[in-house]
Amino acid sequence: MVLPDYYAILEVTSTASLEDIKRAYRRLARLHHPDLNRDAEDRHIKRINEAYGVLGDPTRRMAYDIQRLEQMKRDVILNFILTQRERLRQSPPRMTWKEGAQGFVRELKKNMRD
Repeated sequence: MVLPDYYAILEVTSTASLEDIKRAYRRLARLHHPDLNRDAEDRHIKRINEAYGVLGDPTRRMAYDIQRLEQMKRDVILNFILTQRERLRQSPPRMTWKEGAQGFVRELKKNMRD
């Protein structure tokens, strides 16, 4: 499940203070509130309210930040695994055990003749 980026929704950085978050929320709420702006869509104000509900509460914000870091970690690991798989597909095929043993015996016989 992909977490919504509440910081992007409120247009603040992840290091923003509680006061900055509150200021951004008020500005966006005025801009997107259906009573003040006839062109505003209801889903925008709902997303803004949800983001402020999480980021405005220090406990919920800390839990969200931990989830966000865990998701970033999973994404980095998954990207690494996919990159390694792609490299293996593009690399030349490796020798099998049987081919290695046959090559060893062939070289051993060649050295015995010499």
